[in-house]
Amino acid sequence: MLKIKNIAIFASGSGSNAENIIKYYKNNKVGTVKIVLCNVANAYVLTRASNLGIPSMSFSKVDFYKSNKIIDKLLSEEIDLIVLAGFLWLVPKNIIKSYENKIINIHPALLPNYGGKGMYGDNVHKAVIADGKKESGITIHYVNEEYDDGNIIFQAKCEISDEDTPATLAQKVHALEYEYFPKVIESVIMRL
Repeated sequence: MLKIKNIAIFASGSGSNAENIIKYYKNNKVGTVKIVLCNVANAYVLTRASNLGIPSMSFSKVDFYKSNKIIDKLLSEEIDLIVLAGFLWLVPKNIIKSYENKIINIHPALLPNYGGKGMYGDNVHKAVIADGKKESGITIHYVNEEYDDGNIIFQAKCEISDEDTPATLAQKVHALEYEYFPKVIESVIMRL
């Protein structure tokens, strides 16, 4: 029988994707969410995690970039896979090296377009609409030392109508995230 893999979710904000993933893996045979880590001390994702019975911790920039506090926590929790769900900081080299090809991220656009530093949330949707694009979507990819640059695992598309605003496009993209992200995580776990 396969060992159930332990997942750590890194998030920075509200945490709707994190909540969706936690619920998906509540009684799953391949993976379970062990911990939620957050770089914003009062982010709503911490409340969501608590409400769902998942341990969480917040951390500072010094903790993340200048100490081994986070990597030590990941190792003590026996984490097999790191999932970035709305996490806005670049992952430091020590974590990438320890979890090579075991860190995945979701991006609210079709990479390689509309990625990089500062391209998150409404910034992405505004740029896509401003450029007159007829489709957008999600990209799930491995994480490396650059923003939104790792190998692509999966993409899903949605159409953009002339009436779409950044808010309505965000709703379409969120629907894709909720539908596909937990399943793609599962496919990655199966290859670990």
